[in-house]
Amino acid sequence: MATTYTLISSNVLSSSAASVTFSAIPSTYTDLALRWSARSTYSSAGASWLYLTFNATTTGFSTTLLENAFGTVQSQSFANASNIYAGQIPNLSYGSNIFGTGEYYIPAYTASQNKPISISEVLEQNSASGYISANAALWRNTAAITSLTLTPEFGSLASGSSFYLYGIKNS
Repeated sequence: MATTYTLISSNVLSSSAASVTFSAIPSTYTDLALRWSARSTYSSAGASWLYLTFNATTTGFSTTLLENAFGTVQSQSFANASNIYAGQIPNLSYGSNIFGTGEYYIPAYTASQNKPISISEVLEQNSASGYISANAALWRNTAAITSLTLTPEFGSLASGSSFYLYGIKNS
């Protein structure tokens, strides 16, 4: 079975933005994939979570992360949250032009069932260490996904951050 990726929409920020939303997602695909490269405008040291929500809803989200955070392997879980903890993005303290990158894969986004999401992402900091995670998330809602929003934990999404939403058809 051949798999076809079709770009639904892209957003490359020319200035900072509080969030990025993809709306009016067509129901003509089997799955969705969102690829991103982002950073936060927050000036504090460290990184910020990148949060993901669907259909402007803030209930029913859970995430389990397996991560290597700068040399320390650990796991974290967030149950019954108001969003999906969908990775970390560098704050300004990481230096100029340092971005985190990731991909979200959302199978059966129109099915009348809870929505599982797989997430992979990396963050580097121009040093010997970095951050990598593989995450599993779940949205406990049977509605079709018609929009998704990405919001940083702190600050805004910085200029140069890019987001690409693909529809996937198995044919």
